Amino acid sequence: MNEQEFNNKLGELIDQIETLPAPQREQLQKLARETRERHQRIRSTVKSLQDSLDYLRLSVKYLVFDLEATRRENDYLRRMLGASDSNGNASPDQNNG
Repeated sequence: MNEQEFNNKLGELIDQIETLPAPQREQLQKLARETRERHQRIRSTVKSLQDSLDYLRLSVKYLVFDLEATRRENDYLRRMLGASDSNGNASPDQNNG
């Protein structure tokens, strides 16, 4: 049931409650108000969860991008080190000792 259908059905229910005798009407009106409030809280919670999921998805995309960039940089530096070692240069570990 979508939002519009829910509001239509709840409106119909409230209209029907108005036709009941006073003691029954008051109790059912209270239940209808509580139902509307709960529905609004659930909608708010779902929206908050959706926003959190969107943020999480974006964060994961940034992390994956950063990881891929770091891997590319590491590969590039390894190739540079390999090229300098094959040219007869000492490795960084040999220079310190």
